[in-house]
Amino acid sequence: MFVSGWRRLALGGVVALTAQVNAAPEDDLAALRSFYEKRFPDIALEAHIDGAYALDEGKREQWLEMEDFPPYEIAIDEGAELFEEALADGSSYSDCLGDDAPVVKQNYPYFDETTGQVMTLDLAINNCRVAAGDEAWDYLGPEMAALTAFIAYESRDEEVAVEIPDDPRALAAYEDGKAFYYTRRGQLNFACSHCHMTMVGNKLRAERLSATLGHTTHWPVYRLKWKETGPLHRRFMECNSQVRGVPLEPQSVSYRNLEYFLSYQSNGLVLNGPATRK
Repeated sequence: MFVSGWRRLALGGVVALTAQVNAAPEDDLAALRSFYEKRFPDIALEAHIDGAYALDEGKREQWLEMEDFPPYEIAIDEGAELFEEALADGSSYSDCLGDDAPVVKQNYPYFDETTGQVMTLDLAINNCRVAAGDEAWDYLGPEMAALTAFIAYESRDEEVAVEIPDDPRALAAYEDGKAFYYTRRGQLNFACSHCHMTMVGNKLRAERLSATLGHTTHWPVYRLKWKETGPLHRRFMECNSQVRGVPLEPQSVSYRNLEYFLSYQSNGLVLNGPATRK
């Protein structure tokens, strides 16, 4: 039942979305994995953390060669320096993010019961800064990219473990992210699911379309197109623009809910960021 529901959702039908909206998150997760197991029976689910490179052997070989001297290394080094800098009140990021910092990326995003909203790592970092008397960083700026790249690198091989607490607000945030993923938008009338479910594995121009599974494990990313390391929400904005829609602001409620939904779908997979993508 749920597998067929996901297939219908991948086609972007509004009626199907309405019928599926009340499925429990764990049923969504099981259905999504079943979908990709049947679509790509020879590819292990955990391989999807490598995105399109799990689906294209030729491009994977080129990518692995690039990983010998990855272009995101500069961001990691800069992030390590930023992590060691004291905040304005003399505290550190470890004081704010927890004793396990910088190995904390696996803890994000999570539903913050105090604010009633999804907390992402980027938002948490700026909250730390503001609470200590520092200015918030630009979410698309080099400092945020560097610090999150360092934290992602230190958190490699940790398992994604996103929870949906027993709180109707948390489930509402998850469902909002899910609805965003399957809603058509822009002049091209495309949903996220069109590329990453309906047409997954096919080529769009010269690029192979990746699976939904593993979408959040490898961020931030150095994109050759950007010529710099950037965050997941920048990619959300770019995708919205590419379908000729109106992108939202980075760390907007809708984008954080989308990240929450996508991260939950990757539960149990390991983190492997930062990464390089075209």
